[in-house]
Amino acid sequence: MPTHLKEGQKAPAFSGKDQDGNKISLSQFKGRKIALYFYPQDLTPTCTVQACNLRDNFSLLQKNGIQIIGISPDDMAKHKRFIERNALPFPLIADTNHKILEKYGVWGEKQMFGHKYMGVYRTTFLIDEKGAIKKIFLKPKSKQHAEEIIEGF
Repeated sequence: MPTHLKEGQKAPAFSGKDQDGNKISLSQFKGRKIALYFYPQDLTPTCTVQACNLRDNFSLLQKNGIQIIGISPDDMAKHKRFIERNALPFPLIADTNHKILEKYGVWGEKQMFGHKYMGVYRTTFLIDEKGAIKKIFLKPKSKQHAEEIIEGF
């Protein structure tokens, strides 16, 4: 079962490094709306569709005052390639030790073709200006994710 967190509760504080080694923490965005999206892996088909949907609607998301932050277990170098290859205009946090993923309850056992493995549950948390979780998308629609986010706020 993905995430133990509930809508209405305070979003767990986190801090990590983005693709350029810049420190990013939740507290930096106090007073702003955040779409914190967790995804399994850079440069994979569904993750690319999701990221490109956010890229294509980035100005609309900004117009609605929404900051996008992506998090996956990939390292900074892979994030940088993913951003460059797809011209992504938002930061991606490298959570190689799974600390943030575990804090948000989106890292766990998955199964594909009868094979069990540890991985990321694709999940997005909308965090309001006060730092509370406004909405949780347990199965975001990769091709319409920006629309979901805007409607969720």
